[in-house]
Amino acid sequence: MPIQEKNILNRLYFVAGCMFLFALAVVGKLVYIQMAEGDKYKELAKERTIKNFTIQPNRGNLYSDDGSLLATSVTRYDIRFDAVAPSKKNFEKNLKALSDSLSMMFDKPSSFYQNTLRKARNTRNRYLLIRRNLGYSEYTKIKSFPLFSMGPYKGGIIVEQRTVREHPLGKIAERSVGYERFDENGYVTRVGLEGAFGQYLRGREGKRLKQKIAKGQWKPISGDNEVEPKDGYDVISTIDINIQDIAHHALMEQLQKYEADHGTVVVMEVKTGEIKAISNLGVNKEGNYYERLNYAVGESHEPGSTFKLMTMVAALEDKVIDTSDIVDTGNGVLTFFKKYKVRDSNRRGYGKITASKAFEVSSNTGVVKMIDSFYKKNPEKFVNRLYNMGLNKKLDLPIIGEGNPYIPHPNKKGWSGISLQWMAYGYEVSLTPLQTLTFYNAIANDGEMVKPRLIKEVKEWNKTIMKFDREVINPSICSKSTIGKVKQMMRNVVEKKHGTGHDLYSPNFSMAGKTGTCQKDYASKENKLQYISTFAGYFPAENPKYSCIVVIHEPDKKKGYYGADVSGPVFKAVAQKIYTNSPLIDTVDEVDTVEEKLEENYKAYYAKAQKNYTVIPNVKGMSGMDAISLLENMGLRVKVNGNGKVKEQSLQPGKKIESNATIVLKLS
Repeated sequence: MPIQEKNILNRLYFVAGCMFLFALAVVGKLVYIQMAEGDKYKELAKERTIKNFTIQPNRGNLYSDDGSLLATSVTRYDIRFDAVAPSKKNFEKNLKALSDSLSMMFDKPSSFYQNTLRKARNTRNRYLLIRRNLGYSEYTKIKSFPLFSMGPYKGGIIVEQRTVREHPLGKIAERSVGYERFDENGYVTRVGLEGAFGQYLRGREGKRLKQKIAKGQWKPISGDNEVEPKDGYDVISTIDINIQDIAHHALMEQLQKYEADHGTVVVMEVKTGEIKAISNLGVNKEGNYYERLNYAVGESHEPGSTFKLMTMVAALEDKVIDTSDIVDTGNGVLTFFKKYKVRDSNRRGYGKITASKAFEVSSNTGVVKMIDSFYKKNPEKFVNRLYNMGLNKKLDLPIIGEGNPYIPHPNKKGWSGISLQWMAYGYEVSLTPLQTLTFYNAIANDGEMVKPRLIKEVKEWNKTIMKFDREVINPSICSKSTIGKVKQMMRNVVEKKHGTGHDLYSPNFSMAGKTGTCQKDYASKENKLQYISTFAGYFPAENPKYSCIVVIHEPDKKKGYYGADVSGPVFKAVAQKIYTNSPLIDTVDEVDTVEEKLEENYKAYYAKAQKNYTVIPNVKGMSGMDAISLLENMGLRVKVNGNGKVKEQSLQPGKKIESNATIVLKLS
């Protein structure tokens, strides 16, 4: 054999030997994989073609206090068609009848469905969408159609169900009802009642086995679930939909009238702390108002003159002032450190007035002067009193996002030489509307501060799983004596002619409260001064049933910005409609019941106040507060000695009234 041919033959043997060895290696590897890792790869293949999908359970219903739905879960169904599953015989036999049924149900020609289904068959489409978002009755109906009634294997029907959350009240209380959402990374967003009580509402997830088909789509393997989902519990809230509707529309009307940026209104039941209505409306770029944020719970801001109630309670409780003490407001301007000025809305000032009148007319200079006089050497005493009443603490609400209260302290960072004075009339402090209302509610509740409550109970059908009872934060924020005095002053704000809330007065129902008008962004270099208008109080004044706060931010200054004008009418509308237009009037217990002696005193005062006096009246036996108010309204300057009822008066009854005359009252 020639040498050249022999070399070629050797090379062929070498290549063949290498290929044989490679083949042996491949076979060996396959045997190894089959023996050692076969189960692993079988599971991997199975995971890529068969997978358990999570089925979200129906969330429990969220109800108002009378059983009306605030939020409910509704199951929606998507219907698809696996055009490969039916046999040719079944497909051709039922195509016309199925198309006719779909045509009648969805108002499209039968020919449209015949062409669509036949095209899907020709292209071997295994996931043709028939209809989305069907209700249960529509779903059961479509399951009975020709071909589809044969089920997923013979009929090719694919049913996918989803749970959708619906709010029967629409946009009313939408933010307070809230939601709970999970993103693809497992991050959860919790808002309102839905978010706060999701642990009860969300239920337990189920599992359903699906098989991967063409184009990355997944088809259920059977009509049954591997693990059935367990629906969530129902939650009964404290919201009263009638009061909620009243509050929502009253706030909406006022926001639109004053073209304000946003606002909130909260109505609370005095004895229980149950929130009966909570509405939060903000404006969008198109000028429409909607539930944007939960301002009542989350927005902490300077409360302005509504904080004068806290100031007066502290001073009365420390016994540094009494309601009949006289304070000189001068010309309505106080100056500190030669440059910091406190001004009254009445640019002429109020002169010498009682402490109670300083509150009723919302005199900044009067309130600040009293606090400065008695606490400037020991501001810690004043602030500690506020702390003792719990004003520096959160309410610890279940709703996420409660704003932080801020009450500066002389021993902490941030205190300045004018902090005490500014705090006295509601600046350099910060509270949320609900925190402010909780304090006002405590006054209405004779000093007992109860925690605001949004939930009554958790139920599974008719079985109670958990009850949420009334919770007391502070059994007594101050003495009964102080409570009685500030209650009368709050009533005078509305009922006395000089009170800042007098325009809200109605002879048909009684109210007590405090106006607040606070400058906003006053430190801004852009000099775009805005206002926060507030009214907080309770009704009826004699035997409080509900407390309420209304806060409106940034009303159009050209149209008005005072609390009595902007927020007060919302408060009045809520009170008026509850007690005059609403069927709730039939459920209110003893609205007209008042203490007999108090009623007699008030009637005596009211009768005298209606007269047009030209001579000095006889005020002996009247309460000091009523006598002062009556005489000051006649233009007299009043000086008082003592406390209680009028025992003596310096100007005798029947004497002609002289302008700017001074009368001295001795009380005992």
